[in-house]
Amino acid sequence: MPRLAGIALALVLALLPASLGAQSLEDVVVGVEGAYARIADLRADFTQQAFNKSLGQTIKAEGTVYLKRPGKMRWEYRAPSPQQIVSDGRSLWVYTPELNQVNVGEAPRALAGPAGSFLAGLGKVSEEFTVRFLNPANKADEAGNLVLDLTPRRPTPVLTRLILSVDPREFLARKAVLYDQFDNTVTMVFTRTMVNAGLQDRLFTFTPPKGVAVVPLEPLR
Repeated sequence: MPRLAGIALALVLALLPASLGAQSLEDVVVGVEGAYARIADLRADFTQQAFNKSLGQTIKAEGTVYLKRPGKMRWEYRAPSPQQIVSDGRSLWVYTPELNQVNVGEAPRALAGPAGSFLAGLGKVSEEFTVRFLNPANKADEAGNLVLDLTPRRPTPVLTRLILSVDPREFLARKAVLYDQFDNTVTMVFTRTMVNAGLQDRLFTFTPPKGVAVVPLEPLR
């Protein structure tokens, strides 16, 4: 379930704004933590590149993500093949139309860890990560985004490092690169981000279509 593993990492990506004009690392961290308290829900389009180091293979994907406090999510993949991954914070549904199948199980514990706790307000950047500028001598990339290097204080197999590019003009992350224990990476770019649009709870439940096979979801490891 490579997409599901990537999502366990990616829940944090769209939720890391920075203080406008912040220059010091402390200012950026304070801006990030302050913004979390004001986020109730979020919608964004995304592109994704998942790189498998051992195979030397990259899989590209794109779609739309919806997140809502506490712990709700909906990932709608359009390419390379349609798929919906939905959670109300307790249950998780993974619907793959081309297989005529939906996997159903409990929301993995990984979704409540450092990669998924921020929208729910369960953690703060300074508590969950060790943070530095990726390049202290040149804090911004070519697009003018501040680039942060975050190391989880309690790393998991699916998240050992996060490189984050933040646009301080819009207070939102535009790009992130996530590393797992094997140095596989998931690179995600977010566009058309909308915060606190009043997303309805019905977005975060799923009823399997008639005739679709329902299969227990294997635990995310």
